Amino acid sequence: MKNIALVDAGPVIALFDNSDKYHQKAKCKLEEYRSGVQGRVISTWPIITEVTYILKAHVHLEAQLDFLEWICIGGIEIFDLNKEHLSRIVELQRKYSNIPMDFADATLLITAEALNINKVFSIDKDFSIYRIFGKRHFENLMG
Repeated sequence: MKNIALVDAGPVIALFDNSDKYHQKAKCKLEEYRSGVQGRVISTWPIITEVTYILKAHVHLEAQLDFLEWICIGGIEIFDLNKEHLSRIVELQRKYSNIPMDFADATLLITAEALNINKVFSIDKDFSIYRIFGKRHFENLMG
């Protein structure tokens, strides 16, 4: 699945908050990826929850609603987590407890492992430390 990339909350928040210092970069990078290589971006419900909370609390309800509408028209896909993923999430959060890894980031690693994806859009440095199946590095497309 070489034309799929994960997307973390930071770039999406920046995309919908034009006062965010990463706004222009996130907009350019995501548009370039989605149009240039027919790339698809995927995330998880915990990331969606984080984005909606921050947009409503720190920007405006309209930004949150614009984001949700963007999902509806195919802006990003959402990976379906299930109960079987929980034990791996616990394992990952224990492994990276010194960083510490939050639940949302753990779900992105689960998605990377399930779909064999090593590309990510993130403004966090954590993804330079995380390893897919403990071995493969992420390629951060925000770099």
